[in-house]
Amino acid sequence: MKPSHSLMSRLRRLPLTTKQVNNGFYKGTGSGAMGRHTKHGGYVLEWQKVRTYVVPEQLKDSKLTPFVTKSFTPQKERDKPPEERGRLDGTRYLQRWKEENGSD
Repeated sequence: MKPSHSLMSRLRRLPLTTKQVNNGFYKGTGSGAMGRHTKHGGYVLEWQKVRTYVVPEQLKDSKLTPFVTKSFTPQKERDKPPEERGRLDGTRYLQRWKEENGSD
């Protein structure tokens, strides 16, 4: 059984996996080596290969903004009232089940 033409065109847009190509294809993680292994099983960092990131001098006055607002305060799920909790709340699921299906 072969997949249809429309299914194959959708599969081509996905990233390659090691099962779709011949031997010798190594996907990797996109991270480069920052050192080398020694013959005694250790690892030596080569500081010229270590990534460094430059922070703007005037970070507070910069036009760069974070993805999340600075005034955001995380709230735990259990601190919310029951009607605002996520769909995985067990008591709310049972309550809704009893409302829709009657008591067991």
